[in-house]
Amino acid sequence: MTDATQSPDPRVPAREDCVMRYVLEKHAELHPEHPYIRLPDGTAISYRAFRDEVMRMAAGLAALGVKQGDHVNVWMPNTVDIVRVWFAINWLGAVYVPINTAYRGNLLAHVIANGDARVMFVAADLVERLVPIDRAALTTLVVAGGDAPAINGLRRVALAELDADPATLPPLARPIEPWDVQSIIYTSGTTGRSKGVLSSYAHMWHMSGREAFPMLGEEDCYLTFLPFFHVGGTLPVIGMLNRGGTIGIGGDFTTEAFWPAVRAMNATYTILLGVMSNFLSKRPPAADDRDHTLRKVTMIPLPDDWRTFADRFDVKVWTLFNMTEINVPIVSEPDPQAIGTCGRQRAGNELRIVDDNDCEVPVGTIGQLIIRSEAPWALNSGYYKDAEATVEAWRNGWFHTGDAFRRDAGGNYFFVDRMKDAIRRRGENISSFEVEAEILAHPKVRECAVVAVPNELAEDDVLAVVATVPGETIEPLELLEFLQPRLAHFMLPRYVRLLADLPRTPTQKVEKYILRQQGITDDTWDRVKAGIEIKRQKIG
Repeated sequence: MTDATQSPDPRVPAREDCVMRYVLEKHAELHPEHPYIRLPDGTAISYRAFRDEVMRMAAGLAALGVKQGDHVNVWMPNTVDIVRVWFAINWLGAVYVPINTAYRGNLLAHVIANGDARVMFVAADLVERLVPIDRAALTTLVVAGGDAPAINGLRRVALAELDADPATLPPLARPIEPWDVQSIIYTSGTTGRSKGVLSSYAHMWHMSGREAFPMLGEEDCYLTFLPFFHVGGTLPVIGMLNRGGTIGIGGDFTTEAFWPAVRAMNATYTILLGVMSNFLSKRPPAADDRDHTLRKVTMIPLPDDWRTFADRFDVKVWTLFNMTEINVPIVSEPDPQAIGTCGRQRAGNELRIVDDNDCEVPVGTIGQLIIRSEAPWALNSGYYKDAEATVEAWRNGWFHTGDAFRRDAGGNYFFVDRMKDAIRRRGENISSFEVEAEILAHPKVRECAVVAVPNELAEDDVLAVVATVPGETIEPLELLEFLQPRLAHFMLPRYVRLLADLPRTPTQKVEKYILRQQGITDDTWDRVKAGIEIKRQKIG
């Protein structure tokens, strides 16, 4: 292993503590047989075995010409393969650029163009989505999971072919540093296209560290059902690696698969997003409700009836607030007492709730949450190739979350609302801008606005309010069929409302707050009531 160095600033972690290549090497030597990954069938992969697999894949990747600093796209579902690929990329000092498996059309093309990757790992089932779009700088597809159609101009390599002798690995041009970019993770825009968040190894270390997750240690198995193309899926992998602990790969979340996965992998901890805990709570009581290894759960957001869940399943409960750009600055105590809290400010960060002029508001007053860290590189390093968005988010030396919060006299923070037009559904952030862009591509649509409306599960659903070109009419089903090949399944509107004109300010800005207040009106079409069910494509 390359000798680790320490930054002159002691708040920056050493290479051997945060750079994934060096951390994996360390644990492979210190406790080689300790399981790093557990799978739903009960099998486990030790640190040493996983290190050896990663090195072989990294050697194969190097043979394709990937070198330190290169960007590599990864477009694959949650399997052990994606973890091997991810670590192999970072082993070379290259940058891991995951892509949401639901993306297609213009959104997919934008992310590919923005990411500047030449090599893309892709599940075979997804390859056909690349055919009709601009593939920018891509030259090579590494295909996982079976045969896929050939695409002119792209070299195609089977994932299994990236199995080479580690002795052929080239030396690094220089050591991988804590401040080097580890990943670019795309998060939904609000006023523009999705933005690529630049995350250093130090950023990920702070985000998944002991201050952010004080309940986790080396003895834990962190079961995740969250996709690895989101920060929620990234954190478990890095956090347990840094602790020398175990990660359980749960696949897709279903209420039927959850407890069997817990038991098969001896999981001790997990995160439940949105309605996951609600789904589990609504299952009929069973004699084995407490017969499992799970002891700790983080719920985001914290439901009012969390105690019922905790008592029934015999677990301790936490909550927190995070986003891709920051580092879990708000964490609760176990079994938080304040109803609806996100937790309290954790050590190492400064938080303020401010008005439109970045002036701090009094306790109890609603404003925007902004953050800065006491440690260098502990937050994001900006948005890739988007200087304007970076400057806007980082104005006045603070990162602006875009979320409205309030704080009580006891130091508890409470999420109030999104200050911009992002919509959150089933754990996915949806850009109203991106949905609107695709709706406007329909030749009969003159203008539109997309807003969030609550559904029966107390989360967001998508309402599209549409005005047609004069003399034209459009049926909601026609619009939905137009959007299906263009948008990810979770971005498709559930509700469509047709208006002659959209409400506007004197400066001609659409007054979305009026549309949100009006919500679901009598003349709003509901695809669920129409009997139309849209599901995510099963990959693999």
